[in-house]
Amino acid sequence: MSVAEAFDAVAGTYDEARRRLVPCFDAFYGTAVQVAAPPLRAALAAGRTPEVLDLGAGTGLLSLLLAAAVPGVRLTLVDAAPAMLSRAADQLRARAVPHRTVRADLADELPAGRYDAVVSALAIHHLDDDGKRGLYRRAAAALAPGGVFVNAEQVAGPTPALDRRYDEVWTARITELGSSPDEIAAARERMRHDQPATVADQCRWLEEAGLVDVDCFFKEWRFAVFGGRAR
Repeated sequence: MSVAEAFDAVAGTYDEARRRLVPCFDAFYGTAVQVAAPPLRAALAAGRTPEVLDLGAGTGLLSLLLAAAVPGVRLTLVDAAPAMLSRAADQLRARAVPHRTVRADLADELPAGRYDAVVSALAIHHLDDDGKRGLYRRAAAALAPGGVFVNAEQVAGPTPALDRRYDEVWTARITELGSSPDEIAAARERMRHDQPATVADQCRWLEEAGLVDVDCFFKEWRFAVFGGRAR
């Protein structure tokens, strides 16, 4: 089963499970919104419609949060899973948020445009390291001057021992939050597609892609929010 097929299979229940499977949900997504919001608000203040590109957008969870925080944005959502994109479009239409959806793989060329923010949540770790580096270069090139790239991501521990500890803590926390054995088993099955990298490596790749003010803005075990700004 491909990554897209694995996520299409859970499109109807994906959002409801997020708060159990991402124990730091509010701080994790909230930080991503906080980092992405300033150039969007600056575009509004300059009389422009802020443009956002959401990579691996899934059901549109991060896009919806951004649209709520900065009303007036226009969203472009990219994902390879059609059922996930369909759910995202339904939710955005229900809230009258301007958007377009593009069915594409993250290894493909990005939709043409100059974006005030390029964002992603829990998607880029499905690429291998060369794929991540290539995507970071394309994302940086798609940014308008002063635009930001923000990745809310599942990351690897910097050592094998820490990576094992990340998994132990995650398993304990999601169990406390009510994840059933079946839900945990299904999540682990999807995680067979994962190829996470460390925060340090990915921040270095963002700098190599030409971004400045690169930083990790939030981290709780395997969940991290990092990014940078176009000059």
